[in-house]
Amino acid sequence: MVEASTIISIVITVVILGIIGFLAYRRFAQSRSYQGRYPGVGKQRSTTPEGEPLEDPRSSYSSGRNPGVRNVIRIAIPAIIAIIVIVVIVASSVKIVEAGNRGVLTSFGAVDTSVSLDEGLHFVTPFRDNVVSIEVRTQKTVETAASASKDLQDVRTEVALNYHIDPVNAQILYQQLGFEYSSRVIVPAIQESVKQVTARFNAEELITKRETVKSEIEQQIKQRLANYNIVVETISITEFKFSEQFTRAVEAKVEAEQRALQAENDLRRIQIEAQQAEAKAVGDQKSNIARAEGLKQANVLEAEGEAEAIRIIDEQLRANPNYLEWLKTQRWDGKLPLVLGEGGTPFIQIPTEDAEEQP
Repeated sequence: MVEASTIISIVITVVILGIIGFLAYRRFAQSRSYQGRYPGVGKQRSTTPEGEPLEDPRSSYSSGRNPGVRNVIRIAIPAIIAIIVIVVIVASSVKIVEAGNRGVLTSFGAVDTSVSLDEGLHFVTPFRDNVVSIEVRTQKTVETAASASKDLQDVRTEVALNYHIDPVNAQILYQQLGFEYSSRVIVPAIQESVKQVTARFNAEELITKRETVKSEIEQQIKQRLANYNIVVETISITEFKFSEQFTRAVEAKVEAEQRALQAENDLRRIQIEAQQAEAKAVGDQKSNIARAEGLKQANVLEAEGEAEAIRIIDEQLRANPNYLEWLKTQRWDGKLPLVLGEGGTPFIQIPTEDAEEQP
């Protein structure tokens, strides 16, 4: 937004310069006119070797010159001067702030800390004010810091920092640091923050607790740069580099841990296989016992059944002697049995092996 005082200053400057130009031209024109009317004033006239005065060629040219052309020249010269003055004034009063930048307004070199000019076109007081553009986009810087860990191991940490200048207070940063703010505050802040944080952790913890280390470094850098109106967006630890001795020691430790882990896994596998074999043996034993118990119960049940059958037959024989005759008829196969008798009572003789061998 253009202030009214700025416009008034531009108009006054244009008017003053126009008046000065006009007076200077008028003075020059009067001087030329005076010399035309009095050619001998202020200069020595030329003469021939014989002493005769020579005719001034400018006088002859002036006497024959067209008055209309002279009037045009008198009008054109002030117009050209006025145009040049206006162009110079406009060029001095119009300032453009490019995209991604903020304008710092200075008056005779002094920074106006009350305003930060946005992107676009701005009018300032010519020959007094100037606008310095300062970038407020996201910028990146990569810095390597050498430090020592808690267990006195040398470590080199590479940190990538993304940041931007606070647009509202860009003029204050320019007043305090100028354009070299990165080397003046950002690099020292990274170096000091990395040294402070890495000194709190062992070399091994710098790797295993990488996220914690990063958070603490970021917090330290934010606090330091906030005082200079620099906003930290993100940081990234791109590399931890240790000494060769420490690297070899870590590799040996990792290999030993891997071997121990493999041995532990083998022992666990053997234990599991033994448990599986034991479980299988117990299962087979229980299965055999169950099978024997089942066979035993089957034999008992079969014996009990036969005993019960004999008991029933005995009861039937006692209750009914003719039951035996019924059984004989049930077992007769239709052939004439061998009949013997004692007291005239026939019975079925079950053939023996000796009887089968006889013809």
